[in-house]
Amino acid sequence: MQSTPENALLWAGFVVFIILMLLLDLVVFNRKTHEIKMKEALLLSLFWISLAIAFNLGVWSYLGHQKALEFLAAYLIEESLSIDNLFVFILIFAYFQVNPRYQHKILFWGIVGAMVLRAIFIITGVALINKFHWIIYLFGAFLIFTGIRMAMDQETKIEPDKNPVIRLVKRLFPVTTDHRFGHFFVRIDGKLFVTSLFITLIMIEFTDVVFAVDSIPAVLAISKDPFIVYTSNVFAILGLRSLYFALSAIINYFRYLKFGISAILAFVGIKMLISGYYIIPTWISLGVLLLILAISILLSVVIPKTNDE
Repeated sequence: MQSTPENALLWAGFVVFIILMLLLDLVVFNRKTHEIKMKEALLLSLFWISLAIAFNLGVWSYLGHQKALEFLAAYLIEESLSIDNLFVFILIFAYFQVNPRYQHKILFWGIVGAMVLRAIFIITGVALINKFHWIIYLFGAFLIFTGIRMAMDQETKIEPDKNPVIRLVKRLFPVTTDHRFGHFFVRIDGKLFVTSLFITLIMIEFTDVVFAVDSIPAVLAISKDPFIVYTSNVFAILGLRSLYFALSAIINYFRYLKFGISAILAFVGIKMLISGYYIIPTWISLGVLLLILAISILLSVVIPKTNDE
């Protein structure tokens, strides 16, 4: 997308829209701290998915069907890869024993930080590919390696004490396990402490950065347009919070979904590696993504769980 006054207006309009949506979420949907139940989570998930579809229709109308297909494929990739985040989020919240009523607050501010960090990643990634085209092959090989590694890994360990960011925070501030009504910082006897909620937020943010290393190159295989890449990322992570609460109770039933996500990473990696010889059309990529997700979900439902799993 070339830099023009119209495109600058498009970016400005999107930023204003996202700010309004975040305010709606903070002031209206979650004005009071509470535990989000299944019904509310499903309704919120439907709301965010509907917004993404409406935006995609706007992309179709304003930028054409090719950009709309790119957005939809990029959104599906980001959404499916984000599901893997949910497994880790569940482990993080369990590790720090976070009260369910405070989990949305942590995810809200985690996603605000994620939007800023992903903007930096996307701008850097697009600039690198445009300047050094061979990097796309490096990204492709990395995605295939990540997909294989994900399929072979049996469990994810949460080790906050080994995280360099957490260790730095603990050096700068004393830490209290008192949640203090959901505050990230508290003063005790005149001394400033960070709460375990803030440590949890740092872990959530760090996890998103790690996953972005996989997901952003995957989306760049679909589109090199920063507007399409960033907006698809934002819509996916905006819906991630409600999706977390909707799926956290049932996600263990979709045990083959991890292999589907691994297959998606491998497919996108192959798409990057052969891009110098053959460009896979976006509609084919979209079909492959939907097929992989459908098969992995179907297998999870029809194949009974064994006692060893």
